[in-house]
Amino acid sequence: QVQLVESGGGSVQAGGSLRVSCAASGYTFRSNGLAWFRQAPGKEREGVAATYGLNTYYADSVKDRFTISLDNAKNTLYLQMNSLKPEDTGIYYCAAGRWVTGALQPYAYNYWGQGTQVTVSS
Repeated sequence: QVQLVESGGGSVQAGGSLRVSCAASGYTFRSNGLAWFRQAPGKEREGVAATYGLNTYYADSVKDRFTISLDNAKNTLYLQMNSLKPEDTGIYYCAAGRWVTGALQPYAYNYWGQGTQVTVSS
């Protein structure tokens, strides 16, 4: 059974940093598409960052502030978030799957974690 478990969310002031993690069981992250999505109250889920092989993809809103990375030995996906803004607030989900297109689109992913809350105050 595939399980993705996020951790590391929390509350931080604007300008601060957080790192969220996603650990997998029953699934090997290597060689698969991986991504972080977020969902703010009343808004649709949006893709934030993705990686597949040597390629990485970022939403324009987080480029140069967020970094997605994978530790193959720990089978854990990370999202380092710097220079956080109040609009980065939301539940952050990790996702995994194999896709041809749609790096930052929810439809491209088969497996999802339960999410971790990130709150950025001004």
